[in-house]
Order: sequence, then C-alpha cells, then structure tokens
Amino acid sequence: MIRLMHVIPTLVKGGAEKQLCLLATHLPKDQFDVQVSVLTHTGLYEPWLTDDGISVVQINKRWKLDPGALWRLRKAIREFAPDILQTWMFAANVYGRLAAMMESVPVIVAGERCADHWKVGYEHALDKYLARRTERIVVNSAAVRDFYTNKQRLGADKFTIIPNGIDAAAAKGAGESREQLASEIGIPTRAPWIGVVARLWPQKRLKDVIWAADLLKVAEHQCHVLLFGDGPLRWRLERYAKQVNVADRVHFLGHREDVAQWLPHLRCLWLASQYEGQSNAIMEAMAAGVPVVASDIPANRTLIDHGETGLLYPVGDRGDLARQTHRLLSDDQLADRLGRAGRERIQNEFGVEKMVRSYAQLYEELVEGERDD
Repeated sequence: MIRLMHVIPTLVKGGAEKQLCLLATHLPKDQFDVQVSVLTHTGLYEPWLTDDGISVVQINKRWKLDPGALWRLRKAIREFAPDILQTWMFAANVYGRLAAMMESVPVIVAGERCADHWKVGYEHALDKYLARRTERIVVNSAAVRDFYTNKQRLGADKFTIIPNGIDAAAAKGAGESREQLASEIGIPTRAPWIGVVARLWPQKRLKDVIWAADLLKVAEHQCHVLLFGDGPLRWRLERYAKQVNVADRVHFLGHREDVAQWLPHLRCLWLASQYEGQSNAIMEAMAAGVPVVASDIPANRTLIDHGETGLLYPVGDRGDLARQTHRLLSDDQLADRLGRAGRERIQNEFGVEKMVRSYAQLYEELVEGERDD
C-alpha cells in the first residue's frame, strides 16, 4: 500500500482541483491510501473527496509568508507519514515541497499545470531550487514542459507528461431541455449559443470574446454568448459589454455547477486565452461533441488540429475569432464534422482511466526506485 498525500492551495472549482479529485477518487483503493491537504481554504470539490472516503486536512494558510501554515503542514505530514507527497500549483509547490523536505518524505512530486508567464524572477528561482529535491515534475502538456525547461534550464528528464483526464460520459450532460435553460436566463431558444468557460482574469482575454460578439452581431448573426465563470474582472467586462452595445448578447452567468447540462446545447465553445496548460473547458466541450474555436497557442494545438478537430485563430485577432465562428454558424456540416472528430479524439486519447493509470505507474516506479536505493 502506497501512502500518498496531495497538497493543493484550494478546492474551489478549477481545472487543477478537478484533476486532483478525479485522480484521488479513481486510484485503486487496494493500492493507494490517499489524503489531501488544502493550504488556504476548501471549496465545492471537498464533498467529492470526503464522500469517497478521502480525508481532507485544512492547513488554514492566511498570508503569503505564513510560518504557522508551514508548521501545520509539517505536522499533517508527520501524522500521515506519506511515501509520496505531490503538490499542485505554485503556492502548494513551495509550501508542500519545503515541508516534505523538512519531514524527509521519501518521494516528492510537483505539478505544473500551466505555462505561468506571470511568474517573476524570485518565483522561478524558488521553483528551480526546489526542483533539485523533487524526484519528478508532472505537467499536462509538452507546452508546459517546454516553458519550464526554457525558463529554468531544467532537463527534460525531470518532467513527466500526463495529459488531463476527461470523463466523457459526464461531459455529455443530461437533464434540462433547451427550452428550460433558455427560460432560466431569458434568451431565445432557437438562437445559436456560444459558450465561454473561464475565470474572469486577464490571461483569458475576455474582451476579445466580447468584441467578437459585437462583430457577429454586426454580421446579423443572432447568437448569444454565455459566459460561465467569475472573477475580479467581472464588473469591468460587464461595463465593456455595455459600451460596445452587446449587453443583450453577452450573458454573465457566474459560477455554475450545471455547465455539463448546457454543453450539448452550444453551437460552439470559445477559448481566447493568451496562455494555458491544457484546457479542461476545451476538452469537456470536445467530449460533448461541441466544436471549439480557440486561440492558436502551443497548449491548444495539442488538442486541436485546425480544420480537423476544431478551429484555431491567432491570439488577440478578434476579427479572425469572429470569422472562424461565422464558418461554424453558416455550415452545419462543418460544425457536425468537427464536433464528432473532437469527441473521438478525447475518447481515444484523454480518458480518466488512462490518466489514472499513468499516475499509478509513475508512483509505483518512484517508490520502488526509492526502496531499491
């Protein structure tokens, strides 16, 4: 039995948090004893873990530099005595690896989920220092690996690529009809719906999607853009939608637990990000058979072959985002073909079971290697 502790900043609704929950709840229980330590605060995903019998420990980190949180995390590590400690995202990568080093955890694994262009010098220096005591860094795409090998001059052999896992059955959605959903937010039932699933954050370039919505309105498309997610830019984006006269076409729906119910009713999904690791939003839309129009960045190219499994456009080119979407709105056969091809790709290459097997194999190899030493 391998004792495995995960350390993550929060359990709010997000891509990394979802991947952790999928992994923790699908690992074979006769081979892995799993515990999750949450640095700052819990969230909507905690019941997913506890209902599966996985213990969740709250560290209650309050400040950016919080020695008390480090001490509490060390105490949790001593009590659980993990064979492997895996961290997720920057804050957990720092606190978790430091605590694991201090408590002499046999195997330390870090997780980088995105090409983090926001990091500055001291943050890269911390990552590079801690990487020396890290057996492996798991990334979800070659784009993330290449970012860190270039930025921190780490060898590629330090990294293992394990793509995100998607539950294709869950992504299909079920339940409420199109009429019920339309009446809930007051939009036309027969109009094409375009989905955006994103945190309202600069990385996501959401002004681009609002501008593209305006261009489609000028082109006399009756589509409505449904923006699922929340964040600090919401009030600015709502004001911007009013300024460009598309407040009647762009709907801010906030955090929702029922996005899977909406996916089958979307004509397409947009993702305009400047950078990503591997977008769960894209993968879940593809799994539901929804064609995707996304920014042409390395991470998105690992999922979308332009014209085959989706459509790509240059980052920031609002006109081309509108043009590519116009193609889908005007060509039912193209939309259907891309939707089917995208679903097949997710089913064949990005299933949850494949992701879990890859992690389990990595954990077993690292523990066996440590015991042999």
